[in-house]
Amino acid sequence: MKSIRSLTTTSALRGLALAGVLAVPGMAQAENVNLISADGTVDIVGEFVGFEDNVYVIRTALGELRLSAERVRCEGAACPSFETAVQANVVMAGDETVGIGMMPLLLEGFAGVLDADMAAFKEGSNLTAELVGEQGFGDALGSYLVTSGVSDDAFDALLSKTASIGMAARRIQPVEARALRDAGAGNMIDPEQEHIVAVDSIVVIVNPENGIDKLTMAQVGQIYSGQITNWSQVGGRNMPITVIGRQEETGTSAIFYRAVLGETDRWQFADNIVVARDNNEAAAMVNEDPGAIGFVGYAFQRGAKPISLVNACGLTMSPNAFSARTEEYELQRRLYLYNRQDVDSETQEFLDFVTSSDADALIRKAGFIDLGVASQEQPLDGDRARSLLDPNVDAYEGNVMREMLGTMIDYERLSTTFRFRTGSSKLDERGTIDMDRLITHLEQAPEGSRVMLVGFTDDVGAFDSNRELSESRAQQVLAEIEQRAGDRLAGIELTSRGFGEVAPTACNAEDRGRAINRRVEVWMQAAR
Repeated sequence: MKSIRSLTTTSALRGLALAGVLAVPGMAQAENVNLISADGTVDIVGEFVGFEDNVYVIRTALGELRLSAERVRCEGAACPSFETAVQANVVMAGDETVGIGMMPLLLEGFAGVLDADMAAFKEGSNLTAELVGEQGFGDALGSYLVTSGVSDDAFDALLSKTASIGMAARRIQPVEARALRDAGAGNMIDPEQEHIVAVDSIVVIVNPENGIDKLTMAQVGQIYSGQITNWSQVGGRNMPITVIGRQEETGTSAIFYRAVLGETDRWQFADNIVVARDNNEAAAMVNEDPGAIGFVGYAFQRGAKPISLVNACGLTMSPNAFSARTEEYELQRRLYLYNRQDVDSETQEFLDFVTSSDADALIRKAGFIDLGVASQEQPLDGDRARSLLDPNVDAYEGNVMREMLGTMIDYERLSTTFRFRTGSSKLDERGTIDMDRLITHLEQAPEGSRVMLVGFTDDVGAFDSNRELSESRAQQVLAEIEQRAGDRLAGIELTSRGFGEVAPTACNAEDRGRAINRRVEVWMQAAR
């Protein structure tokens, strides 16, 4: 077994091969540039000719190519430098998952809302966007600079006041929040300053020809550590496993490796592990090799076969948008934007847009999962219904499970799921966002529709006490919805129920699992 840091990747060789195909023979190396798209699907080497009308012009063996600066970034000594970047009205700094993966489309959508044209200039990991009004004299409406790196950069930039928005692929840590509070930046976990904009799931993929549909989390860890080397060891064909990994320093890798290999200072990997440069290359490698396994962001499966994961308690987790929105899929993270309390009007206007439902389609287009409300049937042949028919529970608990089963088949489940801060009766940081979106969603429902708030708990404590607690939590959420909605939901019948510790969606043996199980779901029966 070896560390990924010691491996030589194939991606560099592939990049050289591509450069050899596209570069003009005899071209002076100092004049060459690389034009690279954010998702890595475009990587073209050519002689820099010029930049005009927001378009890069390069000369290659295929002829003269023109590529929009909104779609690619330029790397190389001959790339133009855009001095306007330092004069941006709104500066964003932080994690590249948000900065490179999401911000270009969000800025483009924001320009559309303002009825403006956008000229985008990319230089390395920086993106500068200029918004110019289409009507009248084409006045400048603002400039936006996005500097992409890691999540730590978001909080450093907010602390030094070099950015007005911090982009993070993790929640702010207490030490960072205290430092910003003490520096006069305000309460960074206040809903006015902390904004969850999307969810990013990590999907385990195999070749489409592979007959395996699910693996346990333990089996995935044993594959990546080299203890399982053949698909026959997990019920598949007699075929060697090709392990596709990623550099340890990436946020995606950190989440995946911690989940399957555990919390440790140094992970050890299978000897035959091959390191992919990015999501697209990982998916391509899996699609090319019948024995391969890899992991990618939700939007980058590219025809590979996603597999379900089984946790230590035997619960199956399917990698779909619904399970991500309910946060019941283990390999996922929230994506955040943060701002100081002394935010200016231009920054606030942009934040209002990206946290509204108007941005949902753009977030999906960028490959992430938005916070919109979705619905899903609860059929009798589904995993949840089967778990409620467990013959091994005692008669008293079985009665509650059958009561739940008889109730849920008349309702669809909405993706909105309320959870509470640890040791508190207050909803967590997603609660306010989800409640506002739920009310807006229910306003569109036919009059006479029925909505039930359904509470659940972990299994710590007495069974009856847990059921009472679940009912209390459901009533609390119901009261908050009624108070916030006023008469907006006058035509909707709202009720509440609680089923205690039955139907867990995560393992109660660990803190994270217990937190997931302490929830209030939303069930809906639309009037016909």
